[in-house]
Amino acid sequence: MSLRRLGELGLIRRLREEAERSPAAGVTVGIGDDTAVLAVSPGAALLATTDLVIEDVHFRRAWATPEDIGWKAVAVNLSDIAAMGGTPRWALVALAVPADTDVAEIEACYRGMRAAAAPYGVAIVGGDTSQSPRGWFVDVTLLGEHGGAPRRRSGARAGDAIAVTGSLGRAAAGLAVLEMGADAARRAGLAEAAIEEVTRAHLRPRARVAEGRWLGDAPAVRAMMDCSDGLATDLGHVCRESRVGARIRVDRLPVAAGAEAAARVLGRDPLTWAASGGEDYELLVTCDPAEADRLARELQRSTGTPLTVIGEVEAGPAEIRWLGLDGRSVAPGAGFEHFRD
Repeated sequence: MSLRRLGELGLIRRLREEAERSPAAGVTVGIGDDTAVLAVSPGAALLATTDLVIEDVHFRRAWATPEDIGWKAVAVNLSDIAAMGGTPRWALVALAVPADTDVAEIEACYRGMRAAAAPYGVAIVGGDTSQSPRGWFVDVTLLGEHGGAPRRRSGARAGDAIAVTGSLGRAAAGLAVLEMGADAARRAGLAEAAIEEVTRAHLRPRARVAEGRWLGDAPAVRAMMDCSDGLATDLGHVCRESRVGARIRVDRLPVAAGAEAAARVLGRDPLTWAASGGEDYELLVTCDPAEADRLARELQRSTGTPLTVIGEVEAGPAEIRWLGLDGRSVAPGAGFEHFRD
């Protein structure tokens, strides 16, 4: 059945019925009224973020299923709450699709959203639907809570260690494989495990929510943000907001194994993917250098996620110096920025 036949009110009824099957804590009024009514925990600060994902900008229907699209639309917002050290709670979804879209695709998109949200107890509590003249637009607003002092981009100090969670380059490698075509990548010699690793990272990223809460509670962590547009771009944000510079050793970047495998087969540079590829949604932190090793050990013990020191914060202008193994400057490439070529 197409949306043109079901209509907006019919779609809203379906979405409301699905939401009501799984009541969520803190939701006094959910889908169906002019606004949701939510019970914020006493003493908690409310966190709010929104991210818009657009067909042929953030995803392509040629390889992203409706569930993939829904998953990614929620995951990118979860990552923003994680970067503040907060707890995600409630989501509002604004969706615009062509009128001839099959209702089953919309339901699949919402299944993907719920699958991404469920591990963190996040409830979809409302939103809006509209007809799009061309393509899909999914805008998620995510609300969360923080009981202490949220970690910000502006807290870095000269002398801090710079570190990242997990590994980098998977999502950029996944995009390259999807653009090439998985079958072509197989014929070129890329192993199935590597194809699965990198394409899944691009289609269904995972936010570091538990890691963000753990790091946000650590007094030694001074600044934090997520790597959504690439390390080069996102570290630049930290430098500008904190009014400091940075020195990065590219040989220390934790490049994902799948990205290295894909780079060998595709003839690409994995360090460029790691430094500027974007959409890895790892956490970038600055911390007391004397505490960096302890933080890495305890984060791994608590969450299973590694933390790798990749450089140092410097006094001076808000610039990043990228140094190779020999200590000479290298240029890894710029990260992603909308409205720029």
